[in-house]
Amino acid sequence: MSDMTVIGLGAMGTALTEAFLDKGHVVTVWNRSPAKAHALAAKGAVVAASVEDAVRSSPLIVVCLLVYDTVHEALAPAREALSGRTLVNLTNGTPEQARAMSQWAVTHGANYVDGGIMAVPPMIGRQHALILYSGSRQGFDTHSEQLDALGTGKYLGEDAGLAPLYDISLLAGMYGLFGGVLQALALTGSAGIPAEEFMPLLMSWLQAMQGGLPKWAEQIDAGDHTSNVVSNLGMQAEAYVNLIDASKAAGISTELMLPMQSLMKRGVAAGKANADLTSLVELLQLAKQVD
Repeated sequence: MSDMTVIGLGAMGTALTEAFLDKGHVVTVWNRSPAKAHALAAKGAVVAASVEDAVRSSPLIVVCLLVYDTVHEALAPAREALSGRTLVNLTNGTPEQARAMSQWAVTHGANYVDGGIMAVPPMIGRQHALILYSGSRQGFDTHSEQLDALGTGKYLGEDAGLAPLYDISLLAGMYGLFGGVLQALALTGSAGIPAEEFMPLLMSWLQAMQGGLPKWAEQIDAGDHTSNVVSNLGMQAEAYVNLIDASKAAGISTELMLPMQSLMKRGVAAGKANADLTSLVELLQLAKQVD
């Protein structure tokens, strides 16, 4: 028996396998394209002849594929072999997909743990690689020491959908930040200012703004967006038009900026002009009720 099986040997699956091997684990691997296993075999991995053999080889099955549909397709021939094993699915997806996958796995007798990898392949195996887990507490506790080989693990709860929820939410924050950075660099670049020259000032500014986020959390949890407001929504909405006008004047696309302006205008129209920017969370959540 191997210590664990890794199914899916793309860039991330390969990194996961190498991290397990670096910790001295016996690892079985399987991939639909067998050629991807050759380099790992040279490093000591055991290559399974079929997905069923791969699943039967280990008590811990770690899957990392492109989408959940591919996970279903890959595991379907081995579904009966899952009984009594822990299936850790590190494929990026949605909370709804994770819960459906959990139900499917439990139906076939497996402990199911879903995961979100907050890292790129070169980070795997290092402390700064954060791996989010949710689902079977028994499955996670049984194999948490082995999973520590991948990075810093954080267990979120029995609901299998929690890990992808946190994953997607963290990515939303990241892409929102990246979008603003891209707009800033497009604007300064249009004036001939090198990105390397502007970047230190931009980073310093963003770090300063991050200091206010804990207050945001307090306001949102308390539902109080009107106490001790320093810069109200109405004022920010009036000033925000300058971001749009300056971009247009420079010949820069406003596609990244317009959605925020639309949300601000909706907040002012809803009577939140004197509230903090955090009040916009309620408008975003209201969309869910309308849908």
